[in-house]
Amino acid sequence: MIAALRIVFVFAGFLLLTLALLPVQLIALGLGHSVMQRLPRWWHQMMCRIIGLRVRVNGRISSERPLLLVANHVSWKDILVLGSVADVVFIAKSEVRGWPVLGWLARLQRTIFVEREERRKTGMQASEVSSRLLSGEVVVLFAEGTTSDGNRVMPFNSSLFGAASAALPLAPEGKVHIQPLSIAYTGIHGMPMGRYHRPVAGWPGDVALGPHLLRVIRDGALDVDVVFSDAIPFDASSDRKKTARLVEVRVREGLNAALRGKLNR
Repeated sequence: MIAALRIVFVFAGFLLLTLALLPVQLIALGLGHSVMQRLPRWWHQMMCRIIGLRVRVNGRISSERPLLLVANHVSWKDILVLGSVADVVFIAKSEVRGWPVLGWLARLQRTIFVEREERRKTGMQASEVSSRLLSGEVVVLFAEGTTSDGNRVMPFNSSLFGAASAALPLAPEGKVHIQPLSIAYTGIHGMPMGRYHRPVAGWPGDVALGPHLLRVIRDGALDVDVVFSDAIPFDASSDRKKTARLVEVRVREGLNAALRGKLNR
């Protein structure tokens, strides 16, 4: 009974919040007003509270621009979590655009959709990401290319860093700053979350979205650690593959420190 009431509460909160902010976002998008970049953060903060996601931040987002945040990817909840701590835009695979509700929300948040399998579009898509970076927006890249179980970081795809290379010719001082970012789901109902419970948080690609979504809403009360590592300058002399490996190492270090309770709070 309590679980059913919680599901009703979360969906009612989602509808009320979204319907209240939707007209403002649509107007801001139509006028190109800067509030279109800030409003999603307010929505994400409120949705984290409604669902029961307690976000704790270690470190801080870099003040350098252009800035590309590169993170591990555990679940759809990562969008809520990162969207609640900074004004960011996300890079997502093109299939997300057609997802019910989530695809619509992604478009409202000005998500950049890419078709990773079509090499002939790679240049055009990198150009769109680089133009966002050069305009001062902070772009989030999930470099694993898919979601994981939350216990590990999978290998990064160096080709996804192409947008950083594309932005270099017009970037101030010829640099793009790449900041490693780790997302770790570490607690449930105030208790440490081990490997056994982490599937509540993780959403591997072979798990259906609907049942997973309902389970998260029903259980709620998840602790999430966001770990910002130092930004890495990327310029014309940088090797893309080596940079991707370095960022991967930093993200893995941040994840492992959070899962083991080794963060400096």
